[in-house]
Amino acid sequence: MTSDVTTPHPARPEWQWHLGVAGFAVAWWLVYHQLVPLSEWLVAQLPVDRHSHTGEALAFFFYDVPKVMMLLTLIVFAMGVVRSFFSPEKTRALLSGKREGLGNVMSAGLGILTPFCSCSAVPLFIGFVSAGVPLGVTFSFLIAAPMVNEVALVLLFGLVGWQVAVTYLAFGLGIAILAGFVIGKLHLEGWLQDWVRDIHSGANAPDLPDGERLTMTDRYGLGIEAVREIFARVWVWIIAGIGMGALIHGYVPEDLMARIMGADAWWSVPAAVVMGIPMYTNAAGVIPIVEALLGKGAALGTVLAFMMSVIALSLPEMIILRQVLTLRLIAVFIGTVASGILAVGFLFNLIF
Repeated sequence: MTSDVTTPHPARPEWQWHLGVAGFAVAWWLVYHQLVPLSEWLVAQLPVDRHSHTGEALAFFFYDVPKVMMLLTLIVFAMGVVRSFFSPEKTRALLSGKREGLGNVMSAGLGILTPFCSCSAVPLFIGFVSAGVPLGVTFSFLIAAPMVNEVALVLLFGLVGWQVAVTYLAFGLGIAILAGFVIGKLHLEGWLQDWVRDIHSGANAPDLPDGERLTMTDRYGLGIEAVREIFARVWVWIIAGIGMGALIHGYVPEDLMARIMGADAWWSVPAAVVMGIPMYTNAAGVIPIVEALLGKGAALGTVLAFMMSVIALSLPEMIILRQVLTLRLIAVFIGTVASGILAVGFLFNLIF
């Protein structure tokens, strides 16, 4: 005689979850630090010259795709766990209102300390939004992270001197803070994609009976669920965006850009910004291009406007953000940041 009652599997002890998460973190760190040699090895297996345009594009793609995917997995999991400790209402109360300006400054400062390219900054941006952080504050980070970091500043200092590097830091930080503050004041949360808006508003937060507390096992489960939900929506667009960026990265027309940026005309700065949008690299990677353009006689302010456009308004970044933001919000983001970059370009040409 068989029973219709099935015996549930016993829950996994919490210490096993802790051990599993710790093991995952160690494995993640080890793999992440092998991405460069792995990408070089993959290119070496192909019948292409590593230093050709195709070789450069492939190496860039093989490195950036797993890097961004790994960052997305780690950050979204971590933010999913952290979010379980704070209700969306409590988080917004902490970072909004009279503290919003301070939140913009703090998130822009965090961006300086995180040497991410624009696409790599998107996972943390998604994590901030999912945790209920005000939209303007998250945009301050999204702008500052690729545009201003310690690597770029050191390289810029060695290339054009400390005065330009410090001025660039001030302007870059100012753009990130002001643009994020303006976007926050516009209250455009309704222009997020529906699924992101639901996360941001707490519509998907777990309902718990009064007095019931989540265990760490529950919190880990929420982190894994956040990864599944967000990863499934954006991974295709991450690959598409980085693929486009890799193609452009391998075929940068420096001579043509130098001729345009060296033009003694008002339109050279806007033209440099427009040319920078389709490009994709990080702040450190664009410095050699900046050096080559300056060596060919391009104006400093025009080149810096191009540099800021490449790393803060890249088309691959917009492709990925399209899964998080509506086209209207992307347009506001581009318009606000581009206005600041144009101001920087004109002022640098006037000052230097």
